[in-house]
Amino acid sequence: MADLTTNYMGLTLRNPLVVASCSLVNSVEGVQRCADAGAGAVVLKSLFEEQIEADTKEIERHVWLAGHTEAYDYVRQIGIETGQQDYLDLIKRAKEAVSIPVVASLNCITPRWWTDYAKKMEEVGADAIELNISVLPSDPRHSGDDIEKLYYNILEGVKKSVKIPIAVKIGPYFTSMASVAWELCDRGAAALVLFNRFYQVDINVDKLSVVPGYRFSAPEEINLSLRWISLLAGRIKCDLAATTGVHDANGVIKQLLAGASAVQVCSTLYMHGIGHIAHILSNVEQWMKQHHFESITQFGGKLSQKDSDRPELYERLQYIKALVGIE
Repeated sequence: MADLTTNYMGLTLRNPLVVASCSLVNSVEGVQRCADAGAGAVVLKSLFEEQIEADTKEIERHVWLAGHTEAYDYVRQIGIETGQQDYLDLIKRAKEAVSIPVVASLNCITPRWWTDYAKKMEEVGADAIELNISVLPSDPRHSGDDIEKLYYNILEGVKKSVKIPIAVKIGPYFTSMASVAWELCDRGAAALVLFNRFYQVDINVDKLSVVPGYRFSAPEEINLSLRWISLLAGRIKCDLAATTGVHDANGVIKQLLAGASAVQVCSTLYMHGIGHIAHILSNVEQWMKQHHFESITQFGGKLSQKDSDRPELYERLQYIKALVGIE
């Protein structure tokens, strides 16, 4: 049998398939079902900053940053201070129910609250914390430096308060993606999760109104994270996890070949059920057997830029191939 064991953020995972933060893992029962289906780890559904922000004026001051504006509007309607203790209880009970790593998730847009709260998460047993920094840089009055400093401040604040590893889940909207990735790792991130999929919007042309867009990812969306993982793997000082657009074993294998240490899935589980985890893992094992790989370490990162025969031409050659079909 193929060895699917991998190391992610210093945690030993029985396989690289991680259930991404979503409503499938917002209960102990959901976490248990994912573990029983074979997941290597789970990232609990995010606790939004708005849920622990008692002063709505503070959030209003930072609302220009929010990529998840629907969460902001929702919380304002029902009141802010909900969910804190329930989330800590979920972490504690999930850890008692399963043997796989349980990663807490914080969806944040400011650095204000997370230092103390992250410490509480560590105390109740979280194996790691994923900072889902949902900053959509849509306000022209704020520079790229403003956005980047916010990411660094949030990470450094949490890093000072906990000893468990921290992953930072980010979007692709940076002037220099590679530079930001380097800085986040240099400032203490144990892993980067590429990439955050922001709230999708659409327009109803009959009702002349803005409506939610399609909420699930498509397999074609894998290319963005695949590119950056292949470019960054082995060149920055932290692990990389892939997310968005991974729907089957082929997607998992591609990301591992590119250099990912872990691969997060979400949309495909909504479409095919949590049992799809076992199907994906079985197909990964079958592929490894066909290619005579006994462990992930034998092929992980094999197609990254770092391991390319001509790394200096890696980016340019991919561009040329796409345009003129050079083989």
